[in-house]
Amino acid sequence: MPETSKPGLDPARARRAAFPRHVPIGTRWGDNDVYGHVNNVVYYAFFDTAVNGLLVEAGALDVAASAVIGLVVETGCRYHAPIAFPDAVTAGVRVARIGRSSVRYEIALFREDEAEASAEGFFVHVYVDRGTRRPVPLPERLRTVLEGWTAA
Repeated sequence: MPETSKPGLDPARARRAAFPRHVPIGTRWGDNDVYGHVNNVVYYAFFDTAVNGLLVEAGALDVAASAVIGLVVETGCRYHAPIAFPDAVTAGVRVARIGRSSVRYEIALFREDEAEASAEGFFVHVYVDRGTRRPVPLPERLRTVLEGWTAA
């Protein structure tokens, strides 16, 4: 039975298996807000941490010295279920679209060992020259890494 049709799973929520890369992220005491769950702005930090950490790990980004850097030009998030400290979180990362100078990343946050995402988001990086901040074609090394993260 396909995962989307299993009893009890919400067809509107992403599944872990839909993401080729996974990054563990620890929640911190200060991530919780007065309502007792991780504040919405922290989710965006989780997205950035997951994507940029993978890029650094793959040798496609040197935060201090890369001539080409990605600037976020669009972002969004849907929240399905709360996450709270001290939950262990896994960020699933995939690339939905690769353009000439842009990339759309999709990220899902999974609480503990849950199969369904607690939150799903995206952001679009436009890659620019570090000095001029003008768009440039994706470097070949970056493009190769990103192609390995595309959604199946």
